[in-house]
Amino acid sequence: MVVPLKGFTEAKSRLREDGLRNVEALVRDLATSVIASCEPHPTFVLTESDDVEQFARRRGWTVLRSPHGGLNPTSQWAFGQLRKVFSRITFVHGDIQDPTGIADLPITADVMIVPDHHGVGTTILSLPASHAFRLHFGPGSARAHAGEADARGLSWAFLTPSRWSRDVDVASDLRLVNGESEGGNPPSLSDWC
Repeated sequence: MVVPLKGFTEAKSRLREDGLRNVEALVRDLATSVIASCEPHPTFVLTESDDVEQFARRRGWTVLRSPHGGLNPTSQWAFGQLRKVFSRITFVHGDIQDPTGIADLPITADVMIVPDHHGVGTTILSLPASHAFRLHFGPGSARAHAGEADARGLSWAFLTPSRWSRDVDVASDLRLVNGESEGGNPPSLSDWC
């Protein structure tokens, strides 16, 4: 399991623009929950950031320090490194609201894709290390990852609906808890607003 994390002071700029305070604390809390949910699988915190590396090492987590910047170059580099050792690599984004059970991700195809709650991004991508694969995280990535699987001759499946689709990119995402409609606030929302 690979959890890519951007530097805490840079992460979630849209949340900052939406007026949330304590964004760094929110990002750390979300990441901590996601990483803990990946156990007992070997889990790597992937970053190019000093503050994330220190945060992860203080908690005893294994860090992959990328020589690249940006989510796709960093993730592509990690895939290249880890595919030498592991037969399957799963990228899990550190901003999933409810990561419970991620360690038991069902694998029903070569490439498993969990689209975000908008149906366009990718919150989890699990793929075999035996094939080259170009990563496409960002807007439109769910379809791009399916297209990449097709191009490589790999079967793929979207895992939806899924509790793991709910990530946090903008303030309104914090009101979408466990698949419920907007209107209710998560218990700690006031900590960040």
